[in-house]
Parts: sequence; C-alpha cells; structure tokens
Amino acid sequence: MGEWFVVGGAVRDLLLGRPVHDVDISFSGGEEFFLQRFPSARKTGDSLRIWLVGPDEFTPIDGDVLRDMASRDLTVNAAAFDAEGRLFLHPSFLSDLENRVLRLTSEQALERDPLRIFRAARFAADMPDFRLDSESLDLMRAFVLRNPDAVAALPAERVGKELMRALASPVPSRFFAVLGTAGCLAPWFQELAPAASIPAGPAPWHDNSVLEHTLEVVDRCAGHPLAAWMALCHDLGKIRTSADILPHHYGHECRGADLVRSLGTRLRMPSRHIRAAVTATLQHMKGGIYGSLRVGTRRDLICKLHNEGIFHDFWILAGADGGWNWEPLASRDLAAVRSVRLPEAWRNKGAESGRRLRMLQCEALSRLPDIPPERAENAPPLVSTAQSQEKA
Repeated sequence: MGEWFVVGGAVRDLLLGRPVHDVDISFSGGEEFFLQRFPSARKTGDSLRIWLVGPDEFTPIDGDVLRDMASRDLTVNAAAFDAEGRLFLHPSFLSDLENRVLRLTSEQALERDPLRIFRAARFAADMPDFRLDSESLDLMRAFVLRNPDAVAALPAERVGKELMRALASPVPSRFFAVLGTAGCLAPWFQELAPAASIPAGPAPWHDNSVLEHTLEVVDRCAGHPLAAWMALCHDLGKIRTSADILPHHYGHECRGADLVRSLGTRLRMPSRHIRAAVTATLQHMKGGIYGSLRVGTRRDLICKLHNEGIFHDFWILAGADGGWNWEPLASRDLAAVRSVRLPEAWRNKGAESGRRLRMLQCEALSRLPDIPPERAENAPPLVSTAQSQEKA
C-alpha cells in the first residue's frame, strides 16, 4: 500500500512560518500504486523520475521515507509529512533549521547529482539569513577537483534553471560567491573567474575588482531578474582589456558582446535574455550619462530599449551601475518621441520616411526642457554624471 507525502522546501517554509510557493508531493508504493490513482500521468525530467498530472509534479520515494530524506540535497530540504501530519526528518534537519545552516545531507550527496553544487549556491542566494556549512564547501571544492568532467557534463538547461532562480533571489551575488569560494565557477561561468583579479576601473570611481563590482551591481538589481542578468553581463568585456591600459577599460562594452552571447548560449538562456544582455552590454555606458547625451543618441537609445521590451530593466541596471536614476527623463523623452506622427506626404518612401521620422523625433526632444536626474531609489550614488564619462 502506498502513501503520499509533502516533501522538501514546503515543509521547511511551513516550520519557519514563511509563505509556501511550491508544494512538492512524493509517493511510496511504486509506480503501479501511483498509476492506479492517476492513470493519465506521464513521465518527464532528466531521469524520467517526475510524473506530471496536469501542472502538478509527483516523485517516487527512494525506499522508505527516512532513507529518502538522507539521500536529498540539503538537510533543510530533507523533511516530509504524510497524510496524517507525521513528520519525517533528516537527523540534522531541526538543528540546521534552528541555527540557519545550509548543509549537504551526506558526503555522497554530490555523487548522486553534481547539480547540487549549483542548488546549494542558489539556496545561499535565496536564503541570505542562512550560512553555508564550511564542510559542505570543502566537499564541493573536493568534488570539482576530482570530477571536473561530471560538472561539465551537466545538462545546460539544469544549470541555467538554477541561475534563473538565483537571479530572482533576494541576494543573487551569493550564488556566484559560493561557486567562487568552492572553485566551481568554471566551466559554466568561466568568464567570472578571471574577473576577480582585474581592477574594475581607475580611482576614485572604482576601488575593487571587476567581479566585486559586477556582483554589487547585480545585488542592486535584486527583485528584477532580467535586470540582474543584464548586470551580470554588462562588464564582461573588461576581462579582455589589454594589461597595458589597466585600470582603464576603454571600449569594453564592444568587447563584451561576444562574451555575453557565449555565456547565454552555453547556459541555454532564453533568446530574449541573450538579446537583452547584449544590448545592455553595448549601451550601459550611455545609460549612465543619459542626461548629457546628444539628442540623436538619446532618441536612438530609448527607441532601441523600447522596441526590445527592456526599457524599465535597462534603467534599473543603469541606475545600479552609475548611481543616477535617469528613467523619469528617459520615459518623458520616449513619450515625446512616440507622439510624433509623420506627415502623409513623407510616408511610404522607404528609408527616406525613416530618416524624416527620426529627424522630427529629434526635433521634438530638442524642444523639451532639461530635467535634473533623481538619485536611484535603490542605487547609492557611485559617481557624478560628469565623472562617469571618465569611468572607462
């Protein structure tokens, strides 16, 4: 006879008094028991262990429920309760929950699934009030040294999914900090490894490394996953700066575009995310000094951002990187540009119609009064508008 269990994070969050967003259900008794209840269920997942019933997922219990808890990823996820409300816990579950510790369930946890390296890092980002156990970090580091091919062979979609979840977390930088501490940035995030030893830029505008600066900007974009992804990518071109011009990074935005495409493709990121990150990489320096740009440059920038559907997220990134909130001014400018209508006589003339429309849009912008920028609500003032022109 089989049984049903609510397992994992839902149990943890209930005990912590936190909102429960996802409920994972497991069953014992084998597939025959499950299919008697849900004959139309179908298998999915990398190992075909997940059963789908409509939008709901079910997974089988490995052996008895306590043995299954011991085989899970982290102790704070190794909990279940049955239909009668009885709890089944990993031996360290309660103490680790009370002490706010993220710990691998066993030394074999990574052998069972190397993706748990990235899951541990993601939970560190998602639960910033928890610390990652030092012994677990050592296990992660040792595993990568022994089994680099196993980490490299992980399905890209699984690693990319953990990244997407980390970017939506309260402190996304912890995901990368854990991977860096454990020596796990390569091969999936190989661009970030050299960034730790390259200065972000000249003083007084920067006093840290490219990696440290990047993660600061990522965290300032927390709550906006697409902006956080663009922040992760925006300065990748700095790892290709010639050593003889450091700490300056002239032209890094152009050098970064190919790196962004490579990273996004490697992780099977959605095509929209790759396009957004390339645009952010190429345009973020203009975003930082938007108020001082020429009218034509402003028009072209805001139209591009609007057409690509990243207008708001780009200005979140620009404010997090440069310290000024230019979105109110850019939004006013966009409204003015979109209100322009091409006279009937100039329509349907191909490229000439486009040129004429752009000219009228620029004229509309030139008639608008200057508006001083407001400081970004969630981004501390890093540099002044004039200084930011010298940052690279």
